[in-house]
Amino acid sequence: MPDIISSLTGNADISIGNFLIPIIASLILGVILTLINMYRNKSSRSFAMTLVILPAIVCTVIMAVNGNIGAGIAVAGAFTLVKFRSAPGSAREIGTLFTAMAAGLLTGMGYILYALLFVLVIGAAILICQFLHIGEHIENDLKRNLRITIPEELDYTGVFDEIMKKYTTEYKLMSSRTTNMGSLFKLSYDVTLRSAAEEKAFIDDLRCRNGNLEISISSITEKEAPEL
Repeated sequence: MPDIISSLTGNADISIGNFLIPIIASLILGVILTLINMYRNKSSRSFAMTLVILPAIVCTVIMAVNGNIGAGIAVAGAFTLVKFRSAPGSAREIGTLFTAMAAGLLTGMGYILYALLFVLVIGAAILICQFLHIGEHIENDLKRNLRITIPEELDYTGVFDEIMKKYTTEYKLMSSRTTNMGSLFKLSYDVTLRSAAEEKAFIDDLRCRNGNLEISISSITEKEAPEL
């Protein structure tokens, strides 16, 4: 039996218990970060799941390469995972991902208590910023509701993504409906501009893509009247 266990574990110096403890601790820290991130914020299910398991993934990588020359390369590679998110992420989401990775690094190196303190301190800082509404008025000034009319033959799926990424930090298609006897589509987006000064250039680029049909952009207020 010892020989079988040894073959399954690859003759590793670390026991199964010592291997599981940091991973379980990483998952708990991931849950804490996810709950903090979801407090007063909207988050997708896929992002929440990623935030839960990411510390455990980084922890496992660090334990696997501990004491190896490739450890530095593995750590750098882990942080580049941020680039592979398919959906455009806000600065808050990217910061939370880096926090999750740092927690995974600490647990993987055996500093579980320090990882917990790190997550609690960063989480407290995030909650304080949200409670004090730091920077919220600036972000709200850049939020817009964008309505674009396109011809029916134009596939709107991803057609404006390049322009959106250039001029906005966040964008989301909220609704789409037909009009003019089905010959036109009207799309409604919620966007956050990178700069209010680029609003006209943003509209001009959209006009080149939608055939110069109607485009309207308006500020998002707390109590916006529903579109009829």
